[in-house]
Amino acid sequence: MRLAVISDIHGNLPALEAVHAEIKTASPDLIVNLGDCLSGPLWPEETAQYLIAENWPTVRGNHDRALAEMPPGEMDTIDAFAYRHLTKASRDWLASLPATTSLTSEIFLCHGSPADDEVFLLEEDGGNHFFPSSEGQIRRKLGDVPAELVLCGHTHTPRIVHVSDRLTVLNPGSVGVQAFPGLTVTGSPHARYAIATRLNGKWSFTLRAIDYDWSSAARRAEASGFANWSHGLSTGFAANAIGT
Repeated sequence: MRLAVISDIHGNLPALEAVHAEIKTASPDLIVNLGDCLSGPLWPEETAQYLIAENWPTVRGNHDRALAEMPPGEMDTIDAFAYRHLTKASRDWLASLPATTSLTSEIFLCHGSPADDEVFLLEEDGGNHFFPSSEGQIRRKLGDVPAELVLCGHTHTPRIVHVSDRLTVLNPGSVGVQAFPGLTVTGSPHARYAIATRLNGKWSFTLRAIDYDWSSAARRAEASGFANWSHGLSTGFAANAIGT
């Protein structure tokens, strides 16, 4: 089995299109999406239409949940922007997404952690930075999830953690946003995704970082009134606060 794993698109349609084009060359059995699909000052409705048409197995991220459930007046700025630019049909699609799902008894999908879409499964929240969780912390956050492969997103940080001979956790990184101030800093604007391959009962992984027209995304953010997104989209380094 070969899976392509994407997460945290945040409405960055050019990044998604570039990632999808490369994924097609790998001919995976399935593409899965770990959520936070639309929130941000980029192309929320266009990205929604793309994802709805592709109909990949998708779990709901914390920003997806906010767009589907929160009153607009209580949303943060990037969610509120996306909400104003989404059709009701697209918001209904977000509302229909499950919080978690299992592809098989061996493969579990979540956005943050199995129990909470805002909990960082592989990292700890240091207030203004992430740092890696210990083995014990990861095990506690996993709980008793019955899987040999757990796929998560949320921190935009590509990582593979071998929890035990029975269990591996994969975060593919973010398709669309490579820098959050003080938290995620990948140091390059390349779009991220991962390939997970199971052969002879064992999993192997490839973390991918690919080129796309990130200058168009930076210009779009600035034109939308979010100039503080432009630096991160262009460089992979955070400038000022761009939301979390």
